[in-house]
Amino acid sequence: QVQLVESGGGLVQAGGSLRLSCAGSERTFARHAMAWFRQAPAKEREFVAAMRWDGSTTYYGHSVKGRFTISRDSAKNAVYLRMNNLEPEDAAVYYCESGAMSPFDGSVSYTTATKYAYWGQGTRVTVSS
Repeated sequence: QVQLVESGGGLVQAGGSLRLSCAGSERTFARHAMAWFRQAPAKEREFVAAMRWDGSTTYYGHSVKGRFTISRDSAKNAVYLRMNNLEPEDAAVYYCESGAMSPFDGSVSYTTATKYAYWGQGTRVTVSS
């Protein structure tokens, strides 16, 4: 269900930074895992980053590890994605997703888009070389 709202996308030069934001409600955030996925034209949706509901564990896609950071502010029902040292290959529509995970769910679940129950319309990131 589309219940999240992403913002913060835009045009940035290679090497630059952006911070994406995702806003929801207590219903879509409380005790929910949060994640970011992205989809470039003619490509499949790709996992970017995820965080357990309590913030204790984070997961990152190989291509963004060390450059992107996921964080959340539970008081504001918000999740963020700080993107540094952006590359042209990072250009895509970025989607925020949330969903309940069991204590037994591991990295495979957190990195699978269909495991999340809520998502947004996406925000576009364009990186110029």
